Amino acid sequence: MKTLKTMLLCAVLILFTSCQYLDDFSGGPISVPPQLVLEENIQYELPFEVLTTTQENVEIRNGGYGSAATAHPRRKGEFYAITDRGPNTDFMDGKKFPVADYTPRIGLFSVTSEGDIILKKEIILKDPNGNPISGIPNPEGKGATGEIPYDIDGNQLPFDDFGLDAEGLVALYDGSFWVSDEYGPHIVHYSAEGVELERISPYGINDDNGGRKIPAVFSKRRPNRGMEGLGITPNQRNLVGIMQSTMYNPETIRTDLTRILMFDLRTAKTKQFLYRQENSNLSNSEIVGLSDTEFLVIERDGNFSGESTVQKHIYKIDISNATDVSSTNDEDEFGLLLNGKTLEESTWVELENAGIVPVTKTLIADLVEKTGYPHDKLEGIWVIDDHTLGCINDDDFAVTDEDDNGIIEQKILPGSEPKIDASSLYMIKLNTSLND
Repeated sequence: MKTLKTMLLCAVLILFTSCQYLDDFSGGPISVPPQLVLEENIQYELPFEVLTTTQENVEIRNGGYGSAATAHPRRKGEFYAITDRGPNTDFMDGKKFPVADYTPRIGLFSVTSEGDIILKKEIILKDPNGNPISGIPNPEGKGATGEIPYDIDGNQLPFDDFGLDAEGLVALYDGSFWVSDEYGPHIVHYSAEGVELERISPYGINDDNGGRKIPAVFSKRRPNRGMEGLGITPNQRNLVGIMQSTMYNPETIRTDLTRILMFDLRTAKTKQFLYRQENSNLSNSEIVGLSDTEFLVIERDGNFSGESTVQKHIYKIDISNATDVSSTNDEDEFGLLLNGKTLEESTWVELENAGIVPVTKTLIADLVEKTGYPHDKLEGIWVIDDHTLGCINDDDFAVTDEDDNGIIEQKILPGSEPKIDASSLYMIKLNTSLND
């Protein structure tokens, strides 16, 4: 009898420990994490396929999964990553789209017990009627940035009401997603199948969402530097978005001040906080919720390793004592004014004298120091556990345009052995716990 009980117990233990995840449907993950066999600080390329090859033999890859990343809310060892608007290059007064019908998408990735990264599923983003969207810019009044879209031959393309330059990603427990972008900026709710459920922007373009908007000042975002990161508090009540760089408020300004937006999904009430970058014109390209007041933020430059200065930092920030800089009226075009000037026009001394306090920040990881990090665009964070992060770069679909002339070139990493850039995962061990 004891032998039978022992055999049954062993069988249960084997089944239990072999499961990558067991769901108790409590609304959160439970811990039976797999043993991740990835090595620390090593590059692991995400899978890709070649979309097309140009006449100049340049590969355009899909790829592109690196604009944002987030942990699967229920299954350990899995993460989501999102593409942006698709391969593009600067051209004349806008952008050239060599694969004009490309649809932004979310990928579900898994790390196998052998240490391989596999793409388990692609979720194509769609409009409210279920039609695939594009990455083509929006028309006037619906999120236009002033960028004119062109095809591979230089012919102007029509604008897309539902076009998205996706940059931030949140995965909810119910299987749906929130995505932020660089056009509107928009914050869009998508179903588990990728169908648009709600679009929130500074423009009030939806009549069926109860007038839910983000403050008008966010329409002052710079072209191609909109709401680059999107996170959510652990209770999944508040979305938290971060602008990539200083907004053009009211005109072309490049300083070290960026804005963080908190949006309450139940009430649609918003708060705004200021973030101070280490230098002017850097990029905040991700934000991840750790608690109601603490978040991870990427702050980086756009340089490759080997250039004179390279910064790929991850900070832990706290908004507990930061000042809410919301205007009394969300419709105020320039937001809160200080002595007749916008916050972007004001110096930090002027802000301090007015009692305005930015978020506090603590450096928790320098990826150049840890890995040598050869890529230019660190843009995604997968929180694996309290001491481990998965960091992902945006490879721009393996193409670039160094001379800003619309000529598509292969995006090559610097080094003695030329290598095409690829969206890649690096597992980073932290010296302190994220809960400290």
